[in-house]
Amino acid sequence: MGFDPVDLLFGELCMLIKRKRGWEIAQSLATPEALFRDRRRLCQAIAAGPLLAPTVAAALAAGLRPVHAQEADPSGKLYPFKQNTRYSLDRPITDEKLATTYNNFYEFGSQKNIVREAQALKVRPWTIRIDGMVEQPMEIGIDDLMAKMPLEERLYRHRCVEAWSMAVPWSGFALKPLVELAKPLSSAKYLRMETFKDPKIAPGQKQTWYPWPYVEGVTVQEAVNELSFMVTGAYGKPLPAQNGAPLRLALPWKFGFKHIKSIVRITFTDKQPKSFWEEIQGSEYGFWANVNPKVPHPRWSQATEQPLGSKERVPTLLYNGYGEFVADLYKGMDEKKLFM
Repeated sequence: MGFDPVDLLFGELCMLIKRKRGWEIAQSLATPEALFRDRRRLCQAIAAGPLLAPTVAAALAAGLRPVHAQEADPSGKLYPFKQNTRYSLDRPITDEKLATTYNNFYEFGSQKNIVREAQALKVRPWTIRIDGMVEQPMEIGIDDLMAKMPLEERLYRHRCVEAWSMAVPWSGFALKPLVELAKPLSSAKYLRMETFKDPKIAPGQKQTWYPWPYVEGVTVQEAVNELSFMVTGAYGKPLPAQNGAPLRLALPWKFGFKHIKSIVRITFTDKQPKSFWEEIQGSEYGFWANVNPKVPHPRWSQATEQPLGSKERVPTLLYNGYGEFVADLYKGMDEKKLFM
């Protein structure tokens, strides 16, 4: 039996009228203050068309595909990867359903429930461009890249700047071998990473006040740190679209907005990149963004966090608990800058 678009629209509206989960914070807290206060741009967005239209259109296009639907993904046969037991957790792994349905991915909307919208993202073919200060710029398909990398699973804590957290079994490869493959010049100091840009499938990218495409950056020293991880999967299977398929970054000692999703370009440069959120509100979302419970966000405390699925708050750990791996990277640096 087919689905009536009217019924589906009604279902979407019902989904919007929902009881707040225990780990959610106020929408005004999750939104950068500069955007929250900018009424003119908000009015322009409303004038551009009905706010629900992209959501409903994407849902109609996606049909009833499951969360993990990854059509024509040849990497599926590779999973699960062998777990690297060097990286352990002090807490239970977050339920897969929570980790794959509560997502920040502004390309598909500022709300958390963007699963259906994100299914419009086609993960094959997918090419990553590596350029800038390297011996030889290249373009490489995601499957060819994976074939060159040492694949493994790692259990990592993940801390969002919004003060919620999760623990996830990520699959992928260390960033260091990719850096070695790129053969950067000695003058390269940073990696600038860029996500896809396609407003035809990503309704959020039609909001022109955002500085699309999403950009993030790390130093070369951070990139070759053993914790830096390029994610291709989660929970023993290919990464779902809403989590940043087919390639995202995991930096477990940094706030989640540094973990750029759906990467299409990596540029080696001698200039510090200005990231997406830094461009929007640099006083709240800085380049370093290392986790520190003693340094509050300008609008809320970072002393505690709420794990997804839990009603209890737990103490936030310095560097999200990974100080033994990364603290030496920042010796002698200005602590006022390191933690935001």
